[in-house]
Amino acid sequence: MTTRTEKSPGRRLAAAGVALVMLLSALSLWTVVPLAWLWIGSQLAGTQFPSLWPYAVVLFGVILSIVVVAWLIGLMNELFLKLTGSHTVEPLRLGWMKSMRDSSGLQQPPTLLEVVVVGSVIIAAVALVVWFFTLAGSPIDG
Repeated sequence: MTTRTEKSPGRRLAAAGVALVMLLSALSLWTVVPLAWLWIGSQLAGTQFPSLWPYAVVLFGVILSIVVVAWLIGLMNELFLKLTGSHTVEPLRLGWMKSMRDSSGLQQPPTLLEVVVVGSVIIAAVALVVWFFTLAGSPIDG
């Protein structure tokens, strides 16, 4: 049962903002978190051949940061649920794409959390491929 306040434009805008922050946080799992800990590890190392402890700091820092960011994404998902009153993201299927045998109740639509995490992995993979083939350059040239 939905009320009129759940469909207000302010709640929809807030829910969209929460979804965007969730996506950016999920993207940071693959980009900002590892790069930040690599930078921290490089600052802790005094030479180009450091001992084991800078590597350990990077490893445990990345793991701890990913756990914290994933927990925060879960909290934001709960906030999204409170704002929208729905736990799923309805897929957009145009009428001409539906099969006559299409059954409506067999599959559950994906949750926002699933869409955000899978979307961030796809975006990170595409960015890696684009960087590798266009911007990385060849180490053989030099």
